[in-house]
Amino acid sequence: MIPTLDEAATVTGAIAAARAALPGAEVIVADAGSGDGTAEAAAAAGARVLVAPGARADAMNAGATAASGDVLVFLHADTHLPAGAGPAIATALTRAAAGAFRIGFDRPRPLVERMVNARSQLFKIVYGDQALFVSREAFDRVGGYRPLPIMEDRDLATRLRRDGGLVIVPLAVTTSARRHRSDGHARALARNWLIQVLYTLRVPPERLARMYPPAR
Repeated sequence: MIPTLDEAATVTGAIAAARAALPGAEVIVADAGSGDGTAEAAAAAGARVLVAPGARADAMNAGATAASGDVLVFLHADTHLPAGAGPAIATALTRAAAGAFRIGFDRPRPLVERMVNARSQLFKIVYGDQALFVSREAFDRVGGYRPLPIMEDRDLATRLRRDGGLVIVPLAVTTSARRHRSDGHARALARNWLIQVLYTLRVPPERLARMYPPAR
């Protein structure tokens, strides 16, 4: 399940990687009304395309509702699943109801990668660019994504961890460092960590969303 808004430049790569890593899987793109041909590119790449205006949480819930499988994988349009993702997910779901991958960037950021992966492993705090996966039963049981403008991925992961456990698999996805390139590495890193700290301190997501550039 891939939510998109103006991701024509990235979505075909994400779909191709997902189809290679998960042979036979249904790939659904929930598009918010892109003006750059994202929906057409996704369809040409073999994905089923849904029109899903609204926040990213709404799009992912729409995709989950439309999906026919017993396991749901939520993937950002600039993130590629690794080879071996299918067996890794299957193994993880014998131990817990949900899981996520380690993270790697298309332009390596060794310090950031080590910090994020250590946090994920120690505290099971994960975000959407780590390709969260979950059994449909557990997803439905916790009520899916809440309608939050930001941090919807961490919120869901936290509820899944409390419900049936969450596993970090040893494989890493490859995600784009484009935010770091466009905003500046230090600035992007500082902003992201500030938002995470403020969220932990229970600052409302509606306020935090003003600090982060719009994304789908």
